[in-house]
Amino acid sequence: MKGKGLTIIKLFAGLFLYAAGIVMTINANIGLAPWDVFHQGLSKTFGITIGQASIGIGIIIIIINSLFKEKVGWGSLSNMLFIGVFVDILMLNHIIPEFENLVLRALMMFSGMFVIGVATYLYISVGLGAGPRDGLMVALTKRTGKSVRLVRNTIETVVVIIGYFLGGTVGVGTLVIALTIGVFVQLAFQLFKFDVKKVEHRFIDEDIKLLKKMLTQPKRDVGAGGK
Repeated sequence: MKGKGLTIIKLFAGLFLYAAGIVMTINANIGLAPWDVFHQGLSKTFGITIGQASIGIGIIIIIINSLFKEKVGWGSLSNMLFIGVFVDILMLNHIIPEFENLVLRALMMFSGMFVIGVATYLYISVGLGAGPRDGLMVALTKRTGKSVRLVRNTIETVVVIIGYFLGGTVGVGTLVIALTIGVFVQLAFQLFKFDVKKVEHRFIDEDIKLLKKMLTQPKRDVGAGGK
């Protein structure tokens, strides 16, 4: 139980920090990350919060991933829901400051990317499944046979274009984040000596099978005793 408790704490610490990193890049006001351009565009178009837009898109992506037979973990569902919730809490309460000075805004953006890198390590290392958007990238890579880089770049280009026409903020920071976020994630992995290839994820279908086994096992034991 102690181990499971620490796993949950680590997962939610990662999700909260991920949301904090997102808000830092948003408040830097130099240009949003590709997916956040899309979320902001949806927010402006439908009169919802950025967090609500993130959750709504996450639900759609989870469904698409399931149709592509991509396994979903509890961490995937938590990512889908709680990052959006945390983003709204941070933004609506103005917890993370905004700056007028361009140098401070740039530092905020780069710091936000580093926080996202640490957050990615925390939530992926618990082995409860990747986020919906990473799952979509993996699913499309398997389906198309194209490289991860091409698939990811294509997805992010599409969401930026759609988000821009919906009113999302595109700037120099959008290009910088798209090109360098992977560097910060890799840096965080190196700092924590984390090898993502060694993570064995536990998926929801495995827990469902285990639950079914636990529910049916007593009946079999009773039947065997009766004989």
